[in-house]
Amino acid sequence: MSDSLWGYQPSSGHTPGIDLTGYAVEATDGSIGKVDKYSEEVGSAYLLVDIGVWIFGKDVLLPAGTVKRIDTEDRKVYVDLTREQVKNSPEFDRHAQTEDPAYHEQLSAYYLAYRIM
Repeated sequence: MSDSLWGYQPSSGHTPGIDLTGYAVEATDGSIGKVDKYSEEVGSAYLLVDIGVWIFGKDVLLPAGTVKRIDTEDRKVYVDLTREQVKNSPEFDRHAQTEDPAYHEQLSAYYLAYRIM
């Protein structure tokens, strides 16, 4: 992963300005949902993923540094996480925590534990 968990990896294929809304999100062991919202803000880039039917009514915020690859042809985003790692991520409230620095710190601590060196 990149040095910054809140920035896209150079090897991910991320192209600024490409609308990722609606892209399927794939973990290392299967599908986890669709991109509902995303940010390209430097130092605070993320994907907001609706994992609806998989875990009823839950959204997760994934730091952009967890994105391994973006396939614009198939409209898929691949992340360097398992379904279980995403499922067990810190609870997320989309109305209060999308831009909350304290929540970003909590997510950073959680996802850095799975960081591939």
